[in-house]
Amino acid sequence: MRPLHPLNEGGAATSSRVATLPAMTDSTIAFIGGGNMAGALIGGLRRAGRAAASILVVEPLPAQRERLAQAWGLQPLAAADERLAVADTVVWAVKPQLFAAAAAPCAPFIGRALQVSVMAGIRSDALVRASGSQRVVRAMPNTPALIGCGISGLFARQAVTADERAGAESLFAPTGTTLWVAQESDLDAVTALSGSGPAYVFYFVEAMMQAAAEMGLTVAQGRQLALATFDGATALAAASKESPETLRAQVTSKGGTTHAAITALEEAGVKPAFVRALHAARERARELGDEFGSV
Repeated sequence: MRPLHPLNEGGAATSSRVATLPAMTDSTIAFIGGGNMAGALIGGLRRAGRAAASILVVEPLPAQRERLAQAWGLQPLAAADERLAVADTVVWAVKPQLFAAAAAPCAPFIGRALQVSVMAGIRSDALVRASGSQRVVRAMPNTPALIGCGISGLFARQAVTADERAGAESLFAPTGTTLWVAQESDLDAVTALSGSGPAYVFYFVEAMMQAAAEMGLTVAQGRQLALATFDGATALAAASKESPETLRAQVTSKGGTTHAAITALEEAGVKPAFVRALHAARERARELGDEFGSV
């Protein structure tokens, strides 16, 4: 799908494709964890011209270390050591349940660095306790970040400087757009909307493909039509000044085919069910934050 058109006002999404790397170009970045999201961020940094020598990675799995070495010319570490002390920014990219074990050996070396986390459920207080740094940025990316079409919600603690915020934006720039929130708790809503959001789109694409097959089209035809429809509709909504409600009304003539479909959806209670689903996702994000909050 096409990336959304960036917005530049009111704390909304900012563009990524033309971003430079302010405040981080000459610094060293250390990644704790070398999985898919770390790989997406590292790839963006390398493509933007950052030297491999300025990127450290701690990754215990040999296969992941080899992948990063082959793809980006890095020399990942199997375990944390004093080399982390040169890092100006530390990016936490491990699974939340592994954070405590990963943080303990890193703690003696990272207290002076800006801490950036892409871990779901680990609140900034836990990062402060683990790292000794009050300068923490939390990010909630989504999986389209892996192809440069994601959006990441960002939250910065008060101690984070304007330059460090700019540096955090530049870190996520190659993965898509960014959106800052004022309250850390807002990241739970971001998680519900965009963090989990790709799954909702896939769910609706599944339904459209099922209907296509039931109506006699091939699987390939149903897939192509469904994906192109989402692609075009989201691009139109992003480019238009009209609200989604108005855009929907413009193609919903009373008595027509779209009207029949929307009526069936409303009779089935799809919209309120979908809204409830997002509230359930936000509540689960809160629960995960409580679960991991004592880390």
